[in-house]
Amino acid sequence: MHFRKVFSLSLACLVTLFTIRAAAQQPAASSQPSAPPRDERLWKKALDIQRKAIVVDTHNDILSMMTDDSYDIGVSSVGKYHTDIARMKQGGLTAEFFSVYIDRTYVRDGGSARRALDMIDYVYSAAERYPNDLMMAYSTADIRRAKKQNKIAALMGIEGGHAIEDSLMALRDFYRLGIRYMTLTHNNTNNWADSCCDEAKHNGLSDFGKEVVREMNRIGMLVDVSHVSDKTMSDVLDLSTAPVIASHSSARALADRTRNIPDDLLRRFAKNGGVVMVNFYPGFIDKNVVAASKERDDRLKAQVDELRATYKDDSKRLGEELNKLLAANPLPATPLSALIDHFDHIAKIAGIDHVGIGSDFDGVPSLPVGMEDISKLPNITYELLKRGYSETDIKKILGDNFMRAFAQAERVAQTSSKRLSGDGSVKRISQKK
Repeated sequence: MHFRKVFSLSLACLVTLFTIRAAAQQPAASSQPSAPPRDERLWKKALDIQRKAIVVDTHNDILSMMTDDSYDIGVSSVGKYHTDIARMKQGGLTAEFFSVYIDRTYVRDGGSARRALDMIDYVYSAAERYPNDLMMAYSTADIRRAKKQNKIAALMGIEGGHAIEDSLMALRDFYRLGIRYMTLTHNNTNNWADSCCDEAKHNGLSDFGKEVVREMNRIGMLVDVSHVSDKTMSDVLDLSTAPVIASHSSARALADRTRNIPDDLLRRFAKNGGVVMVNFYPGFIDKNVVAASKERDDRLKAQVDELRATYKDDSKRLGEELNKLLAANPLPATPLSALIDHFDHIAKIAGIDHVGIGSDFDGVPSLPVGMEDISKLPNITYELLKRGYSETDIKKILGDNFMRAFAQAERVAQTSSKRLSGDGSVKRISQKK
């Protein structure tokens, strides 16, 4: 998995730099809590709801493996990756947003837009290779059509606003190619928006960053605020005339990470009409894992420094040795209840109409017990039933909330202008408003 996505300055960040596959094969927890016996009546009801619902996952990183390793998503990857077509169907998935993740190294070395273009082509290739299973989708209507045809709608979101290389023209071109949301930053502050996990340079959004948000509203591309700073998020919520999403974020009140959203901003999603899609990564949802990870980083720092010095010229070997070190020092297991707590909390603070699923499958090194891969999505429905959620509210979480927000963003775009480029802004980052 792409470890670099979930850490910025921790031990696992070092693994990120060198190891991007096979994390699912590693022991991620020191012990596995035993699950209580399943209520078969409730499980049958959960499967029935899952079958009828539109189930949308707004963030999956398997595209990085498809691009870098030529992984064929139609081939089973059980025990290696979290995602393949068979398990997507087993999980009852209707629509998947493939993450066009652009690492911050492309900012340093160049080629952000080219990387995005390459990744986009891999999604089209998969849809063309498996037309009976996948279909390219660009709208809420397409997602509903895929549901009727018993296919999985393939959509795309750019992760890391630096991918547009500070060009509104490139932003529009990415929309033409099928990009339907953009995460304004990754863990790096870019030239126009501050990140959650980097030095703040713009006090949120710069003037050009505000222009990016306006243009995204105008053309119908959802603004995604996962990874951004609190001030950037606040600026977006002040400015956006369309619903805003957090494609893979959780609740800070339950796990104190800057990648998560505090309650005051969760409440603003309700006023905006947006949706917070819950991230499944234990390091973002389980306070015990957050604490244990920090303790492990501190405890192993000397060993990590020694490994870095020893294998400074052999990145592959360094990654292997770091993996061994982590495997020998596992973090505690995260029960599925910790994940469901975040759905619960966001539903209570923002409202039941403002929470959804943003798994981060294949972008994280470990997952909660009972959510080991994409086939396990029905377990969310089952656990929500156990907590007393109605079928209507569960369907909202599974996908209806996102569909409502996406449809509203489409309506905003339809009333904003008729010409994608002809009515578009040509402002550049060096220009004043």
